[in-house]
Amino acid sequence: MAHLIGSISTSHVPAIGGALARQKQQDPYWKPFFDAYGQAREWLARTRPDVVVILHNDHGLNFFLDKMPTFSVGAAPSYQTADEGWGIPALVEPRGCVDLSWHIVETLVADEFDITTCQEALIDHAVSLPLALLWPEGQASGAWPVEIVPVCINTVLAPYPSASRCYRLGQSLRRAIESWEDGRRVLVIASGGLSHQLDGERAGFINKPFDLRFMDSLVDDPTWITQYSNEDLVELAGTQGIELLMWVAARGVLDDIPVRKRHAHYHVPISNTATGLLVLEPA
Repeated sequence: MAHLIGSISTSHVPAIGGALARQKQQDPYWKPFFDAYGQAREWLARTRPDVVVILHNDHGLNFFLDKMPTFSVGAAPSYQTADEGWGIPALVEPRGCVDLSWHIVETLVADEFDITTCQEALIDHAVSLPLALLWPEGQASGAWPVEIVPVCINTVLAPYPSASRCYRLGQSLRRAIESWEDGRRVLVIASGGLSHQLDGERAGFINKPFDLRFMDSLVDDPTWITQYSNEDLVELAGTQGIELLMWVAARGVLDDIPVRKRHAHYHVPISNTATGLLVLEPA
């Protein structure tokens, strides 16, 4: 059976791709952000994942306002990166883990999740940037050291799935991973958030106290966030801060497993976004 090694939750911001392309890692503005990933990479070197299930939201490459599935699962042999308008250079094309993808699809449907299955899909910065931050050697060598299964959660067009629904999605993903008849090591990555709003009267909104409370809750009180409606979450975290639903789903994968926080970091601002990083493993 597959071995679930833990989760990494991380923010994604298009400007990170530009900073990587221009090698700005040591720039005073960027250094506090990039330095935080060193400990996460050390943890990955010890745990050696083979496959990554990455929870993300699509920014218009696959779905737009005319059709927006609540949940979708990629089942492609590879995923081409594409520019969604930010001028980010294309990164190395990750390989898909088709076998696990279809096992996840079948498990989610059996658990009564209505999903869209994508046998072809593009990926944007929500998938490519976590790979580049966690495995910079992959971009340099031309091949990522892991295969991926992208699981997309709608945080773009209301109505969004609730936090409790996303937590249950994570529970179902755990059943899929643990019942996958393969001995490989599986990591879950949540990509998105934390608090930010890019438009409207509250453009630039960041709620540090809420972000820190949310990150703490994921260690010891993971269902704390489910008390809030999505309207509450938009008020607390900003319009785009609803991306924290990816973090909720990732914690749902670990569910009732006692967890140990291996690393956490919080930094503001990066391009008007509160950025967070959280590494959890079974205790």
